[in-house]
Amino acid sequence: MYLLSNTPHTIGDGAQPHISRDTKGRIRVVYGLKDKIYCATSGNNGLSFSSPVLVAEVPGMHLGMSRGPQIASSAHYSIITAMDKTGDIHCFRLDNWAPSKAGQSGAAKEWKDLGTDKEWKSLGTVNDLKGSSPEGLMSITADKNDNFYAVWLDIRTGKRNEVYFSTLSGQADHWSPNTLIYQSPDGHVCECCKPNIYAEGKEVAVMFRNWLGGSRDLYLLRSSDKGRTFEKAKKLGVDTWQLNGCPMDGGGVVIDASGTIHTVWQRKGFVYYCKPGEKEVNMGKGRECSIAVTGRTPILSMQDGDTLELVRPYPQKTTAIGNGSFLQSMALSDNKVLCVWEKDNTIQFNLWDF
Repeated sequence: MYLLSNTPHTIGDGAQPHISRDTKGRIRVVYGLKDKIYCATSGNNGLSFSSPVLVAEVPGMHLGMSRGPQIASSAHYSIITAMDKTGDIHCFRLDNWAPSKAGQSGAAKEWKDLGTDKEWKSLGTVNDLKGSSPEGLMSITADKNDNFYAVWLDIRTGKRNEVYFSTLSGQADHWSPNTLIYQSPDGHVCECCKPNIYAEGKEVAVMFRNWLGGSRDLYLLRSSDKGRTFEKAKKLGVDTWQLNGCPMDGGGVVIDASGTIHTVWQRKGFVYYCKPGEKEVNMGKGRECSIAVTGRTPILSMQDGDTLELVRPYPQKTTAIGNGSFLQSMALSDNKVLCVWEKDNTIQFNLWDF
């Protein structure tokens, strides 16, 4: 990998960035500043971003330690979620593209670029029981056909954190009834590690850190029918982490073009790459890891101290990209990687050639 520009660029003041890209290639970065949600857009593959747009204000919004706003984009919509400290998951939708006049009257639906990212509409809350998610940890994802999926930690079952799930389809204005998809037999899952979710076609993968037998290991839930049913949760990796505490590090999961699931997570201060059913591979010292994929090649993002790194698992190669925290990356169609991160209370970005 090599840097395309020696100087990182600033999107704006804020924290906890998250990235999405719609099927037309438009990239959006969402982040928080106090109780406000902002979104900036790139129409030139990450070379530059628009001035940030105020999406909404959420009083008492969670922000920090993976608790910032989340974004997912599909063919025609983008969804942003943000959680408040009373336990509600707020949701906002943007129409990325709209039916053209020809599409509305003709047999073939055609779509036009709306040319603005300013009209975010509130859809209420994702959780259908008020105050059920005070921990503030959740993830969203979307497939290419306007199906959105959410997973989060929820205390409605016995007042202890378990893994809940919901879906939003097309132009629907409400999320589906919330579903408990994992309840730990030991009482609750790890209460301060973010669960993660990814969708590709009919496949949905949910990764979460469990608390089982005194261990804080990562587990995977897998669905092959768009989240209608999930297989039994399976532990990732071979070794275990006995820990009387919380690592506050949920890792990341993706599904590649062939349907293979890739995961990354931290244990005892080291980052591991792992495919389900295989032994985990040590990627080096670090934490706050996440994962993206291009074709069948995963790209890991991680942090060692305040040094931010991109890692290619095979053949293994680590590239330092700068200093800061909470690095997020996205593989682009032209073999470039967009990196977005926090530094000195600002949101920074840059491009790398992969």
